[in-house]
Amino acid sequence: MTDITIYHNPQCTKSRATLALISNQQNKVTVIEYLKEAPTKSQLLHIIGLLGYSSAHQLIRYKEDIYKVLALSDSSDEDALLEAMCNNPRLIERPIVLANNQARIGRPPESVLEIL
Repeated sequence: MTDITIYHNPQCTKSRATLALISNQQNKVTVIEYLKEAPTKSQLLHIIGLLGYSSAHQLIRYKEDIYKVLALSDSSDEDALLEAMCNNPRLIERPIVLANNQARIGRPPESVLEIL
């Protein structure tokens, strides 16, 4: 049995589908509703590392209005990007699944199966 963590938004179709997929695998799943319990900077850095990303920009949802309001496309300051995601968790791409010291974005939901 694999311990799995999912950063989940129950309003998101892909997030719900990913949660259903990993729940059906008979795994222990810890669900973090990140809009209610935003990750810390250190958690985001850990996730970014597990995803193999080189920048916080890669974890941001560009189509969110707050992205434009905060003018984040102009920012190369990693700390400012992380702070923006902590303060506005809607900016964080979803769903994020952590398992076996790896991470995947559940888009499509089946992409998370490779780390289970």
